[in-house]
Amino acid sequence: MGANASLEAIAKLAGVGAGTLYRHFPTREDLLQAVYRSELEKLVEAEHKFTRTMPPVEALRAWLLLFVDAIAEKELIAPALNSLVGDVKKVFEASHAQTHEAIQRLVNRAIQNGDIREDLDPMVLLRALVGVANVATSPDWKKSAKRLVEILITGSRPVR
Repeated sequence: MGANASLEAIAKLAGVGAGTLYRHFPTREDLLQAVYRSELEKLVEAEHKFTRTMPPVEALRAWLLLFVDAIAEKELIAPALNSLVGDVKKVFEASHAQTHEAIQRLVNRAIQNGDIREDLDPMVLLRALVGVANVATSPDWKKSAKRLVEILITGSRPVR
């Protein structure tokens, strides 16, 4: 089921009545924005969890792999979000700021631990992964993107 599914079908899949869905999400735009925000909030929550439970470079790796999954989710809903009337830039801007802060904290932690070179711009990592998704011509692009995470981590190690 994609972003263009009927709200009735979504309610049925969620196991709720259409009225319940409409009470919480009066418009398709409200639902899509909530899904988008939820995906990016998962990234921010994951950064906190990974920071508490993993060594710095492993936390960065795990978060980047989760970011690939978030890109895949966004690809499903982005066309519908972009076609809606309204200012979706506000949704994207707030979520992007949180995502940028999360990756910055992960990279800084890995730099401080000596796992990652000091001159690494965290946005380079994200741009590389988004770039793979944007030029994807096959359904297995996620596999390539996840392999790219390993290449990016290896290439970000300090020169010794």
